[in-house]
Amino acid sequence: MSSAVAPAAPAPSGVPRRTVLAGAGVLAAGAASAGCGGPSADGGPGALAEDDVAAVRLRRRTARDSSALLASYDAVAASHPALDGTLRPLRAAVARHLDVLAEDIPDGSAGPVPPEPERALSWLADSERRTAGTRLRALDGAPPELARLLASLAAAGSSHAYLLAEARAG
Repeated sequence: MSSAVAPAAPAPSGVPRRTVLAGAGVLAAGAASAGCGGPSADGGPGALAEDDVAAVRLRRRTARDSSALLASYDAVAASHPALDGTLRPLRAAVARHLDVLAEDIPDGSAGPVPPEPERALSWLADSERRTAGTRLRALDGAPPELARLLASLAAAGSSHAYLLAEARAG
């Protein structure tokens, strides 16, 4: 038997590593959300218990955070069109996170975008870090399925913050 290790498969041509990393976060969030259908609020079978009401509130708050983050991506892209290629895959991931949360949440709003592209990327990375931190803090007391979703969304947000910092430096 040969002790040589087979070389790693080459990355798909034309797909940047950053896109692959962003996609991994989205896949993790999607996998964690499997089976996360909302409980019934009509008093029928599966009616909301007190813990379920808290989980629904947490899920809605998480969706509002994702909506605000999506608005931040849109604001940076509108202010700095040259960053569109960098932001597009990350924005798409955040939009999918919002779809996973599937709540009727009003559109979020963003604060003022810094005028320089590098500062705008830092501002967006900070928004991702804050949102990821909020989601991690919400894990305590969340029901298991929602906790898994929150952890996956926090991991995706942390990877987005890293990729935005890399884009700023690069």
